Amino acid sequence: MTAPFRFPRFFVTTPSPCPYLPGRQERKVFTELTGPHASELNDALGRIGFRRSQGVAYRPSCTGCTACVSVRVVNTEFVPNATQRKLLRRNSDLEVVACRAWATDEQYQLLRRYLGHRHPGGGMANMDEDDFADMVEHSPVDSLIVEYREPPANGRRGKLVGACLTDRQADGLSMIYSFFATEGDGGDSPVRPGLGNLIIMDHIMRARDAGLPYLYLGYWVKGSARMAYKTRYRPLELLGPAGWRRLRDEDVVEAASALPGAAVGKPV
Repeated sequence: MTAPFRFPRFFVTTPSPCPYLPGRQERKVFTELTGPHASELNDALGRIGFRRSQGVAYRPSCTGCTACVSVRVVNTEFVPNATQRKLLRRNSDLEVVACRAWATDEQYQLLRRYLGHRHPGGGMANMDEDDFADMVEHSPVDSLIVEYREPPANGRRGKLVGACLTDRQADGLSMIYSFFATEGDGGDSPVRPGLGNLIIMDHIMRARDAGLPYLYLGYWVKGSARMAYKTRYRPLELLGPAGWRRLRDEDVVEAASALPGAAVGKPV
């Protein structure tokens, strides 16, 4: 019997400075997603902690560090808390449309403002229009871009305030990259706080409505304040040596205690 696809060849990157934990080095193992069975391979690798970037699937493989942990939300059991319900109500007027994975100048300009304000020195800071088009359009799997717009005004289409490049996998949606209007990003209209959280909750509900059990959120980096927001979405499953397990309150406390200057306390 012939296997549905050949076993992939894996490669390892050279060490480079970790973007999340100062003083550490990151290294990744990766493989190409090519051929007629790229989607099946991406699904299989996604279940063991890989992420997609254009035509490559990768995961951390850092010497002496396991801080990056793959996480996914159990969509069918997610119940928004009071703060999250308030955020949903406050933004219920937004128009949300799932579009084909095709880059637009409007999306790119929003991304530029987002990167300039949130990640000015990050690895994507120098991304140009062609790089953005490659990120959105060069996907070997089933991808879409979800747009979030202000209501129409004066007969004109509403302003784009958020977007997320998303993959549809066999068991869930995988958020590849989201970007949105933020305070101080140079935009020309008032910003809605919490758009990043709103996009996550919309994806949870979108996946649940499609009968998909999980929303893949990428990596939760224990000890990184930038990644702490992912623990707000419960139940959250972590991928460890024994497989997927539920996030516990003590996991959050332990991670919080690793933050610089943090005091250990009860998780919120």
